[in-house]
Amino acid sequence: MMITLGWSDEGKQIRKSLGYFETMDKATIALAAYNENPYDITGGKATFSDVFEKWSEQKFPTISESNINGIKAAYKRCTFLYQKRFKDIGVDDLQYVIDTSDCNYPTLKKIKSLLSQLYGYAVPRKLTDRDYSEAINIEKFRDKNPNKHNRSAFTADQIAKVKSLDSTDIARTVLMLIYSGMRIGEFLNLKKEDCHLEERYIDVVSAKTDNGIRKVPIADKTLAYWQYFFDKSDSEYLVSMDGRDFSKDKGYTAYKDTYWFPFMEMLEFGKRDIHETRHTCSTMLHEAEIYPAKIARILGHTGKTIAENVYTHLDIQELIEAINRI
Repeated sequence: MMITLGWSDEGKQIRKSLGYFETMDKATIALAAYNENPYDITGGKATFSDVFEKWSEQKFPTISESNINGIKAAYKRCTFLYQKRFKDIGVDDLQYVIDTSDCNYPTLKKIKSLLSQLYGYAVPRKLTDRDYSEAINIEKFRDKNPNKHNRSAFTADQIAKVKSLDSTDIARTVLMLIYSGMRIGEFLNLKKEDCHLEERYIDVVSAKTDNGIRKVPIADKTLAYWQYFFDKSDSEYLVSMDGRDFSKDKGYTAYKDTYWFPFMEMLEFGKRDIHETRHTCSTMLHEAEIYPAKIARILGHTGKTIAENVYTHLDIQELIEAINRI
Protein backbone atom coordinates (compact mmCIF):
# COMPACT_ATOMS: atom_id res chain seq x y z
CA MET A 1 0.00 0.00 0.00
CA MET A 2 1.62 3.26 -1.20
CA ILE A 3 0.81 6.79 -0.03
CA THR A 4 1.79 10.21 -1.36
CA LEU A 5 3.90 12.31 0.99
CA GLY A 6 4.20 15.32 -1.32
CA TRP A 7 5.49 16.49 -4.68
CA SER A 8 8.97 17.11 -6.02
CA ASP A 9 10.09 20.33 -7.75
CA GLU A 10 9.54 18.50 -11.03
CA GLY A 11 5.92 17.81 -10.12
CA LYS A 12 6.44 14.13 -9.43
CA GLN A 13 4.78 12.34 -6.50
CA ILE A 14 6.93 11.51 -3.49
CA ARG A 15 5.60 8.13 -2.45
CA LYS A 16 6.24 5.83 0.48
CA SER A 17 5.03 2.40 1.44
CA LEU A 18 2.54 2.37 4.30
CA GLY A 19 3.24 -1.32 4.78
CA TYR A 20 2.30 -4.75 3.49
CA PHE A 21 -1.04 -6.32 4.33
CA GLU A 22 -2.48 -9.81 3.93
CA THR A 23 -5.71 -8.64 2.34
CA MET A 24 -7.05 -5.57 0.54
CA ASP A 25 -9.55 -5.06 3.36
CA LYS A 26 -6.73 -4.75 5.92
CA ALA A 27 -4.84 -2.40 3.64
CA THR A 28 -7.92 -0.23 3.15
CA ILE A 29 -8.50 -0.06 6.93
CA ALA A 30 -4.86 0.92 7.52
CA LEU A 31 -5.05 3.61 4.85
CA ALA A 32 -8.26 5.00 6.32
CA ALA A 33 -6.67 5.11 9.78
CA TYR A 34 -3.63 6.92 8.37
CA ASN A 35 -5.77 9.48 6.52
CA GLU A 36 -7.75 10.17 9.69
CA ASN A 37 -4.60 10.65 11.78
CA PRO A 38 -1.48 11.02 9.58
CA TYR A 39 1.76 10.11 11.27
CA ASP A 40 5.43 9.92 10.39
CA ILE A 41 5.75 6.47 8.82
CA THR A 42 9.53 6.65 9.15
CA GLY A 43 9.10 7.06 12.89
CA GLY A 44 10.08 3.49 13.51
CA LYS A 45 13.67 4.54 12.83
CA ALA A 46 13.58 7.52 15.20
CA THR A 47 16.11 7.31 18.03
CA PHE A 48 15.59 8.54 21.56
CA SER A 49 17.61 11.65 20.68
CA ASP A 50 15.49 12.23 17.55
CA VAL A 51 12.31 12.18 19.61
CA PHE A 52 13.78 14.50 22.24
CA GLU A 53 14.82 16.97 19.52
CA LYS A 54 11.37 17.00 17.89
CA TRP A 55 9.57 17.23 21.23
CA SER A 56 11.83 20.01 22.53
CA GLU A 57 11.21 22.09 19.39
CA GLN A 58 7.58 22.30 20.47
CA LYS A 59 8.12 22.38 24.23
CA PHE A 60 10.97 24.83 24.79
CA PRO A 61 9.32 27.95 23.29
CA THR A 62 6.50 27.58 25.84
CA ILE A 63 8.58 27.37 29.04
CA SER A 64 11.16 29.42 30.96
CA GLU A 65 14.89 29.17 30.45
CA SER A 66 15.36 27.76 33.94
CA ASN A 67 12.89 24.96 33.15
CA ILE A 68 14.67 24.32 29.85
CA ASN A 69 17.96 23.95 31.71
CA GLY A 70 16.32 21.51 34.12
CA ILE A 71 15.03 19.39 31.25
CA LYS A 72 18.42 19.42 29.54
CA ALA A 73 20.03 18.28 32.78
CA ALA A 74 17.56 15.36 33.00
CA TYR A 75 18.20 14.51 29.33
CA LYS A 76 21.95 14.30 29.98
CA ARG A 77 21.23 11.50 32.46
CA CYS A 78 19.77 9.42 29.62
CA THR A 79 22.89 8.94 27.47
CA PHE A 80 22.35 5.17 27.56
CA LEU A 81 19.22 5.69 25.46
CA TYR A 82 20.42 8.31 22.98
CA GLN A 83 21.07 6.07 19.95
CA LYS A 84 18.46 3.41 20.65
CA ARG A 85 15.42 3.34 18.38
CA PHE A 86 12.59 4.73 20.47
CA LYS A 87 10.26 1.88 19.52
CA ASP A 88 12.83 -0.65 20.78
CA ILE A 89 13.25 0.91 24.23
CA GLY A 90 11.69 -1.19 26.96
CA VAL A 91 11.02 -0.96 30.68
CA ASP A 92 14.38 -2.51 31.55
CA ASP A 93 16.20 0.16 29.52
CA LEU A 94 14.37 2.97 31.29
CA GLN A 95 14.90 1.41 34.70
CA TYR A 96 18.61 0.99 33.96
CA VAL A 97 18.88 4.76 33.44
CA ILE A 98 17.28 5.31 36.84
CA ASP A 99 19.25 2.62 38.68
CA THR A 100 22.65 3.75 37.41
CA SER A 101 22.15 7.52 37.60
CA ASP A 102 23.31 7.88 41.21
CA CYS A 103 20.88 10.82 41.48
CA ASN A 104 18.79 11.87 44.45
CA TYR A 105 15.05 11.30 44.54
CA PRO A 106 14.01 14.82 43.38
CA THR A 107 16.30 14.51 40.35
CA LEU A 108 14.93 11.05 39.56
CA LYS A 109 11.45 12.56 39.55
CA LYS A 110 12.60 15.05 36.93
CA ILE A 111 14.08 12.27 34.78
CA LYS A 112 10.88 10.26 35.01
CA SER A 113 8.84 13.36 34.17
CA LEU A 114 10.93 13.94 31.04
CA LEU A 115 10.51 10.32 29.93
CA SER A 116 6.78 10.53 30.52
CA GLN A 117 6.53 13.66 28.37
CA LEU A 118 8.55 12.07 25.58
CA TYR A 119 6.21 9.08 25.55
CA GLY A 120 3.28 11.48 25.58
CA TYR A 121 4.71 12.91 22.38
CA ALA A 122 5.75 9.62 20.78
CA VAL A 123 2.75 7.34 21.33
CA PRO A 124 0.13 9.41 19.45
CA ARG A 125 2.58 9.79 16.58
CA LYS A 126 3.07 6.03 16.27
CA LEU A 127 6.75 6.29 17.18
CA THR A 128 6.24 3.54 19.75
CA ASP A 129 3.40 1.27 20.80
CA ARG A 130 2.90 2.18 24.44
CA ASP A 131 4.07 4.34 27.32
CA TYR A 132 6.66 2.37 29.27
CA SER A 133 7.56 5.29 31.54
CA GLU A 134 4.58 4.41 33.74
CA ALA A 135 6.42 1.27 34.87
CA ILE A 136 9.57 3.07 36.05
CA ASN A 137 10.20 2.55 39.76
CA ILE A 138 11.83 5.46 41.55
CA GLU A 139 10.17 4.88 44.93
CA LYS A 140 12.97 2.58 46.06
CA PHE A 141 15.22 5.64 45.96
CA ARG A 142 12.90 7.90 47.95
CA ASP A 143 15.29 8.03 50.92
CA LYS A 144 18.41 8.25 48.78
CA ASN A 145 19.92 11.69 48.49
CA PRO A 146 23.66 11.57 47.80
CA ASN A 147 23.72 15.32 47.22
CA LYS A 148 21.87 16.21 50.40
CA HIS A 149 23.28 19.07 52.42
CA ASN A 150 22.67 19.75 56.06
CA ARG A 151 21.78 23.36 55.49
CA SER A 152 22.40 25.94 58.14
CA ALA A 153 21.86 29.67 58.23
CA PHE A 154 24.73 32.12 57.97
CA THR A 155 25.47 33.64 61.35
CA ALA A 156 25.36 37.37 62.08
CA ASP A 157 29.17 37.41 62.25
CA GLN A 158 29.46 35.66 58.89
CA ILE A 159 27.02 38.10 57.27
CA ALA A 160 29.02 40.99 58.73
CA LYS A 161 32.18 39.49 57.24
CA VAL A 162 30.54 39.37 53.81
CA LYS A 163 29.31 42.94 54.31
CA SER A 164 32.86 44.12 54.98
CA LEU A 165 33.71 43.07 51.41
CA ASP A 166 30.72 44.62 49.67
CA SER A 167 32.95 46.56 47.33
CA THR A 168 33.17 43.29 45.36
CA ASP A 169 30.49 41.93 43.04
CA ILE A 170 30.43 38.49 44.63
CA ALA A 171 29.83 39.89 48.12
CA ARG A 172 27.04 42.09 46.79
CA THR A 173 25.30 39.11 45.18
CA VAL A 174 25.59 37.03 48.36
CA LEU A 175 23.96 39.81 50.39
CA MET A 176 21.25 40.29 47.76
CA LEU A 177 20.44 36.58 47.96
CA ILE A 178 20.40 36.54 51.77
CA TYR A 179 18.14 39.58 52.09
CA SER A 180 15.73 38.61 49.33
CA GLY A 181 15.39 34.84 49.85
CA MET A 182 15.37 34.36 46.08
CA ARG A 183 16.30 31.01 44.59
CA ILE A 184 19.63 31.13 42.81
CA GLY A 185 18.01 30.29 39.46
CA GLU A 186 15.48 33.10 39.87
CA PHE A 187 18.26 35.51 40.77
CA LEU A 188 20.65 34.69 37.93
CA ASN A 189 17.87 34.75 35.31
CA LEU A 190 16.30 37.97 36.54
CA LYS A 191 15.71 40.54 33.81
CA LYS A 192 16.13 44.28 34.38
CA GLU A 193 12.59 44.94 33.16
CA ASP A 194 11.31 42.98 36.17
CA CYS A 195 13.25 45.09 38.68
CA HIS A 196 11.11 47.90 40.07
CA LEU A 197 13.73 49.64 42.13
CA GLU A 198 11.82 52.82 42.85
CA GLU A 199 8.91 50.77 44.17
CA ARG A 200 11.36 48.50 46.03
CA TYR A 201 10.33 45.12 44.66
CA ILE A 202 11.28 42.42 42.14
CA ASP A 203 8.85 40.58 39.88
CA VAL A 204 9.63 36.88 39.70
CA VAL A 205 7.74 36.00 36.51
CA SER A 206 9.04 32.47 35.98
CA ALA A 207 9.40 29.79 38.64
CA LYS A 208 9.20 26.04 39.22
CA THR A 209 5.75 26.38 40.84
CA ASP A 210 2.83 28.80 40.61
CA ASN A 211 3.61 29.92 44.15
CA GLY A 212 7.10 30.87 43.05
CA ILE A 213 5.70 33.58 40.78
CA ARG A 214 5.63 36.51 43.17
CA LYS A 215 6.79 39.98 44.10
CA VAL A 216 9.93 40.02 46.23
CA PRO A 217 10.54 43.10 48.41
CA ILE A 218 13.95 44.79 48.29
CA ALA A 219 15.50 45.45 51.68
CA ASP A 220 16.73 48.99 52.25
CA LYS A 221 20.18 47.68 53.17
CA THR A 222 20.64 46.05 49.75
CA LEU A 223 18.91 48.60 47.49
CA ALA A 224 22.26 50.15 46.49
CA TYR A 225 23.49 46.73 45.32
CA TRP A 226 20.44 46.20 43.13
CA GLN A 227 20.89 49.67 41.66
CA TYR A 228 24.58 48.99 41.06
CA PHE A 229 23.94 45.88 38.97
CA PHE A 230 21.03 47.56 37.16
CA ASP A 231 23.21 50.48 36.10
CA LYS A 232 26.24 48.45 35.04
CA SER A 233 24.51 45.65 33.11
CA ASP A 234 24.77 45.95 29.32
CA SER A 235 22.32 43.10 28.70
CA GLU A 236 18.66 42.51 29.47
CA TYR A 237 19.68 40.51 32.56
CA LEU A 238 20.39 42.15 35.88
CA VAL A 239 23.33 40.19 37.23
CA SER A 240 26.59 40.32 35.32
CA MET A 241 30.15 39.85 36.54
CA ASP A 242 33.35 40.37 34.58
CA GLY A 243 31.29 41.20 31.49
CA ARG A 244 29.24 38.00 31.52
CA ASP A 245 25.73 37.20 32.63
CA PHE A 246 24.50 33.82 33.86
CA SER A 247 21.31 33.33 31.87
CA LYS A 248 22.78 30.78 29.47
CA ASP A 249 23.03 27.04 29.91
CA LYS A 250 25.50 26.21 32.70
CA GLY A 251 25.20 29.76 34.07
CA TYR A 252 24.50 28.44 37.56
CA THR A 253 27.60 26.23 37.41
CA ALA A 254 29.73 29.14 36.20
CA TYR A 255 28.56 31.35 39.07
CA LYS A 256 29.03 28.59 41.62
CA ASP A 257 32.46 27.39 40.52
CA THR A 258 33.97 30.71 39.47
CA TYR A 259 32.67 32.99 42.20
CA TRP A 260 30.70 31.34 44.99
CA PHE A 261 33.00 28.52 46.14
CA PRO A 262 36.24 30.56 45.90
CA PHE A 263 34.58 33.33 47.92
CA MET A 264 33.38 30.91 50.60
CA GLU A 265 36.86 29.39 50.75
CA MET A 266 38.50 32.80 51.07
CA LEU A 267 36.20 33.63 54.00
CA GLU A 268 36.94 30.22 55.54
CA PHE A 269 33.22 29.38 55.58
CA GLY A 270 33.73 25.92 54.12
CA LYS A 271 31.91 24.57 51.07
CA ARG A 272 28.61 26.29 51.83
CA ASP A 273 25.57 25.49 49.69
CA ILE A 274 24.25 28.50 47.74
CA HIS A 275 20.73 27.62 48.86
CA GLU A 276 21.75 28.41 52.43
CA THR A 277 21.27 32.08 51.58
CA ARG A 278 17.58 31.38 51.12
CA HIS A 279 17.52 29.35 54.33
CA THR A 280 19.20 32.26 56.11
CA CYS A 281 16.51 34.67 54.93
CA SER A 282 13.77 32.31 56.12
CA THR A 283 15.48 31.89 59.50
CA MET A 284 15.87 35.64 60.04
CA LEU A 285 12.25 36.31 59.07
CA HIS A 286 11.04 33.73 61.59
CA GLU A 287 13.34 35.14 64.27
CA ALA A 288 11.90 38.60 63.58
CA GLU A 289 8.46 37.06 64.22
CA ILE A 290 7.15 37.94 60.78
CA TYR A 291 3.69 36.53 60.17
CA PRO A 292 4.06 33.12 58.41
CA ALA A 293 1.80 34.11 55.50
CA LYS A 294 4.11 37.04 54.73
CA ILE A 295 7.16 34.79 54.86
CA ALA A 296 5.45 32.43 52.43
CA ARG A 297 4.81 35.32 50.06
CA ILE A 298 8.38 36.57 50.18
CA LEU A 299 9.93 33.13 49.67
CA GLY A 300 7.30 31.74 47.29
CA HIS A 301 6.47 28.75 49.46
CA THR A 302 3.51 26.51 48.77
CA GLY A 303 0.23 26.88 50.55
CA LYS A 304 -1.05 30.16 49.15
CA THR A 305 -4.54 30.34 47.74
CA ILE A 306 -5.38 31.98 44.42
CA ALA A 307 -6.70 34.99 46.32
CA GLU A 308 -3.40 35.32 48.15
CA ASN A 309 -1.53 35.58 44.86
CA VAL A 310 -3.28 38.88 44.06
CA TYR A 311 -1.06 41.70 45.27
CA THR A 312 -2.05 45.25 46.13
CA HIS A 313 0.14 48.27 46.75
CA LEU A 314 -0.52 47.82 50.47
CA ASP A 315 0.70 44.21 50.27
CA ILE A 316 4.03 45.30 48.78
CA GLN A 317 4.54 47.92 51.45
CA GLU A 318 3.87 45.34 54.16
CA LEU A 319 6.40 42.95 52.61
CA ILE A 320 8.99 45.73 52.39
CA GLU A 321 8.44 46.52 56.06
CA ALA A 322 8.82 42.81 56.87
CA ILE A 323 12.09 42.35 54.99
CA ASN A 324 13.48 45.51 56.61
CA ARG A 325 13.05 43.92 60.03
CA ILE A 326 15.85 41.43 59.40
